[in-house]
Amino acid sequence: MLGEPVDASLIRALGGPAADKFFDGADHEDLYWFRVWGARGLLWVWEDSAMHAISAALDDEAWRVREMGLKVIARHLLGDALDAAAALRDDPVPRVRAAARRAVVLLTQAGA
Repeated sequence: MLGEPVDASLIRALGGPAADKFFDGADHEDLYWFRVWGARGLLWVWEDSAMHAISAALDDEAWRVREMGLKVIARHLLGDALDAAAALRDDPVPRVRAAARRAVVLLTQAGA
């Protein structure tokens, strides 16, 4: 949950070796990776209570978070997010636009 302590072993499992740097005691500017990795976990284990977090991911300032949120929406065919995914087809980042297009296609094919 937002604001709760971070489970370092879970972050390392989701982020791989790149996560180690965040546990070195230094300040880091790129903490958005925690949001990316949290969403990545939802690719594999979906919980309906995470819908709010995935919806928020689509408005995140970090493009990698938006992209991963779209991947989660596409994987789990989260039809409630169709409008938000469609809006990201105009995102300034090509990878986000591509993920948005894919999500919209999958959601519309599934009859979302």
